[in-house]
Amino acid sequence: MSEKTKKIVYWFFTLWLSLGMVSTAIVQLMKLPEEVEKINQLGYPTYFLTLLGIWKLLGVVAVLIPKFVLLKEWAYAGFFFAMSGAAISHIACGHPFGEIFPSVLLLALTVISWHLRPANRRV
Repeated sequence: MSEKTKKIVYWFFTLWLSLGMVSTAIVQLMKLPEEVEKINQLGYPTYFLTLLGIWKLLGVVAVLIPKFVLLKEWAYAGFFFAMSGAAISHIACGHPFGEIFPSVLLLALTVISWHLRPANRRV
């Protein structure tokens, strides 16, 4: 894969990841009744929605801005732990695949974006 193609693919997946994280963060920060019910079903307190929403927004900023490569690594790690934790929590509660899939998709986007990041965005 050429460097130009790799860069285009990186930005495609990174923007898709960012859109997914921002949209889920907004829903979590709004504390919609269905989100509150879901987080409580998983055994987490409602205030966890605020933490996740803020962390996701800060993570997106860290991933998108230039420089601060160590901060980017932490943001990717946070995305990885949040999304793998969400998927495992849904699985442990016996939820159907339709409820597990969004977490798995964002987890995959996180790994792909991290793997394809350009040299100037690596530690």
